[in-house]
Amino acid sequence: MNYRVGIDVGSTTLKTVILDEKDNIIEKSYQRHFSKVREKTLEHIKSLESILKGKECRVAITGSAGLGISKEYGIPFVQEVFSTAGAVKKQYPKTDVVIELGGEDAKILFLQGSIEERMNGSCAGGTGAFIDQMASLMDMNATQLDTISLDYEKIYPIASRCGVFAKTDIQPLLNQGAKKADIAASIYQAVVEQTITGLAQGRNIEGNVLFLGGPLSFLKGLQKRFVETLHLSEKNAIFPELAPYFVALGSAYYAGTVKEIFSFEELVRILSREKKLKEESKETPLFHTQEEYQVFQERHQRVSIPEKDILNYSGKAYLGLDSGSTTIKIVLLDEEGNLLYRHYSSSKGNPVSLFLEQLKKIRELCGERIEIVSSAVTGYGEELMQAAFGVDLGIVETVAHYTAAKYFNPQVDFIIDIGGQDIKCFHIQNGNIDSILLNEACSSGCGSFLETFAKSMGYSIQEFSEKALFARSPASLGSRCTVFMNSSVKQAQKEGAGVEDISAGLARSIVKNAIYKVIRARNAEDLGKHIVVQGGTFLNDAVLRSFEQELGREVLRLNHSELMGAYGAALYAKNVFRGQSTLLKQKDLQNFEHRSVATRCNLCTNHCHLTVNHFSTGEHFISGNKCERGAGKTVQNHLPNMVAYKNQKFDSIPLVAFGRAKIGIPRVLNMYDMLPFWAALFTNLGCDVVLSAKSSRELYMKGQHTIPSDTVCYPAKLVHGHIEDLLSKDLDAIFYPCLTYAFDEGLSDNHYNCPVVAYYPELIQANIPEVEKKNYLYPHLGMENRGLLIEKLYDCFQDIIPNLTKREMKFAVEVAYERYFRYREKIREEGKRCFTWAKLEKKPTVILASRPYHIDSEINHGLDRLLNSLGFVVLTEDSLPACEKGDSQEVLNQWTYHARMYNAARFVGESEQTELIQLVSFGCGIDAITSDEIHAILAKKEKLYTQLKIDEINNLGASKIRLRSLAATMREREAI
Repeated sequence: MNYRVGIDVGSTTLKTVILDEKDNIIEKSYQRHFSKVREKTLEHIKSLESILKGKECRVAITGSAGLGISKEYGIPFVQEVFSTAGAVKKQYPKTDVVIELGGEDAKILFLQGSIEERMNGSCAGGTGAFIDQMASLMDMNATQLDTISLDYEKIYPIASRCGVFAKTDIQPLLNQGAKKADIAASIYQAVVEQTITGLAQGRNIEGNVLFLGGPLSFLKGLQKRFVETLHLSEKNAIFPELAPYFVALGSAYYAGTVKEIFSFEELVRILSREKKLKEESKETPLFHTQEEYQVFQERHQRVSIPEKDILNYSGKAYLGLDSGSTTIKIVLLDEEGNLLYRHYSSSKGNPVSLFLEQLKKIRELCGERIEIVSSAVTGYGEELMQAAFGVDLGIVETVAHYTAAKYFNPQVDFIIDIGGQDIKCFHIQNGNIDSILLNEACSSGCGSFLETFAKSMGYSIQEFSEKALFARSPASLGSRCTVFMNSSVKQAQKEGAGVEDISAGLARSIVKNAIYKVIRARNAEDLGKHIVVQGGTFLNDAVLRSFEQELGREVLRLNHSELMGAYGAALYAKNVFRGQSTLLKQKDLQNFEHRSVATRCNLCTNHCHLTVNHFSTGEHFISGNKCERGAGKTVQNHLPNMVAYKNQKFDSIPLVAFGRAKIGIPRVLNMYDMLPFWAALFTNLGCDVVLSAKSSRELYMKGQHTIPSDTVCYPAKLVHGHIEDLLSKDLDAIFYPCLTYAFDEGLSDNHYNCPVVAYYPELIQANIPEVEKKNYLYPHLGMENRGLLIEKLYDCFQDIIPNLTKREMKFAVEVAYERYFRYREKIREEGKRCFTWAKLEKKPTVILASRPYHIDSEINHGLDRLLNSLGFVVLTEDSLPACEKGDSQEVLNQWTYHARMYNAARFVGESEQTELIQLVSFGCGIDAITSDEIHAILAKKEKLYTQLKIDEINNLGASKIRLRSLAATMREREAI
């Protein structure tokens, strides 16, 4: 009998299907291979001896890792999309769309109309590996995650374009007490959105949809999110029983067409052949000998944190807590700074219960002998822990880490802390924190980066790290983000790299990412002479050795580098706090209770989703709020805020005239700058201007299915929702012109708009078919030639505005210019007033340098209000007077919005108690240029450079740390 064997070797799993001559399935299997691709394939084929022995087999292999086996061993290969399509045609011929999610691969097949396949590239966001990572973060497996997801009440916005971005969104939710069921459902929703925006990219998913792959077969909660989001009926959403094996089934069908025939013994013999050895790597080993490693260890053991037995101590003690992104760290110090107690563990998604358990233990050990006279907390969970346990002080992370570092090395001039998801780097100058660098929403190059790879390869982080130490040929993997690194690892494995080589290569990658992507150093001198490294990641000797090798100099690592944040907090509590400690006593801890409730705030138009944590002490903590009001605090509205002022002015622009025609304008991108012009034009023509609704997450979702690129900036993605909103209104036309140039403000060599701002109207026309049913007007206009502008506008509207004359248009255009320039002058006058007030009242000022559309609260996520709450007066880049250009810039200054930011940097350089924060949208390629230029201008005047990257996710935990660090640094500088 002739059997057909289909083998699907995916990124994380091995699937097989065996068919007989009548297409009956004789055997099917699904198992993880833990990156041991050939070994697991051979092991499984051997296990099929009772089925295959004595049979002739036609074999075909497919999958992302199957190609390597095919090339190595000469087994026929079939491309997995072709394999999938073949199985679908045979099993479900009426299918319109196929969605398949694998371990690290995701694809959509559109089978009706123009047949098309969309597949993820190197990024594993929105796949099974992504779900596994998120489950691990929440201290559960995928099955447990799925079970609790069915009991959700609300959905949080979570990025899924890669796992490390999502961790940055999820961890603060866990630290703030959000329900795990809600987070689980939100993770699944993120996968759905990644599929729609990242894969469908503007093409509708409709008709009969077939869902394939392990995640979509085993995870009922994920199935539910797809069905609800895509508005599918029970009939249209097909989840076949064979979903996990479908690609292997297609491969088995394809095997019937190949010529090669194998016996069982021949198949085993072929797969038993040794792999070809890869060429030796040119990378230097971390350690050549055991003796070299021993010298390294002894050097780093010379300076260590002194410890004392808590059972033999009586007196005062000081508690420090670091509630970090993925871990919880606790130290108790005596009067001399000796370590009486220490604890380090994963927060397991529930930092409150973990700290409760530890605090009970500490109180029990202290008894009546030891009095905890003060306590301090730092990290993401700072405010939550203060509210829950009455911790006396909250301290920003940078200050905590510096306090600990200078205790052991008073000469320290550079500190780098690599934690689970964060990299914090700061220079020290004259005893004060000088510049602060943090990783953005991506946690590539952090502890979780390495741990993820260790788990995916079946090792604990300790085992994985030890294997790196004496690797003879460390793999050269670069310094890309975690999910992109997967492809580099796979390629290295195909070339014969062992686990040791990959582990050593990843350690090097972490270091290169920190030095060249976060710090952006040119050489070792950029860091400093007295470097202290901190964080749990530096406990890994492979990472520490890689760091020293890359810099070419020795650094200081304490024996408990993972505790330095908590240690610094305890020292801070010892040195600063002088009151009566409010830390909960043993009796209060025994009766401690904590519950969280999800609700929506209705105190302003943001309508934030809140998580309200209630504690048995009577205290409560609110998270999810964008302003003080939502957190139940007094609103800081007395400080000037130009972002709020500009929003107020924008909302007060007259839009209603005599109803001659209704012209819709989207509230997007450069319209935040140009609306005064267009509103004046149309109202003077007797037309009503109808704006799209204010930006919101819901509005974004409304247009999500038409977004053709997942990498474009969030402000551009929002345009789709605004156009969809206008399409639902009764309008005579939608007006969204293409503007190559902005107004020439005399600040630059030219005055271009960026390509996205200038030509996004064309993209809308190409990707939202419904605009063709309306008068969607997107003419190319130039603002510098008034005569030509009048002609073009008249041609555009002569058939839309009744009885329109050129004379009317000419007059309206003149009025529009006058109104626009008056509006711009009003902004500058208010900026001058605010800055003068700040100087008189001696208030610190921040210039929020960005683009006009960053005043949209959905885009900036309330950063201006956060700055007000920290005591800053907030100005914008366009509210400042023009400054002397001074030294020539390093870049061609040809963009109006960029020129405003360069001018703002020069203004800051000449102003006391004033700093600049640059807002950058993810996906903005041009800002790679502006960032370096602004940084250079500020550095010449010894000013701090702070950059905040923002996207559609509104959790501002990392931003808050950076802004509080900025405030602390400004206070320290003022005190000198």
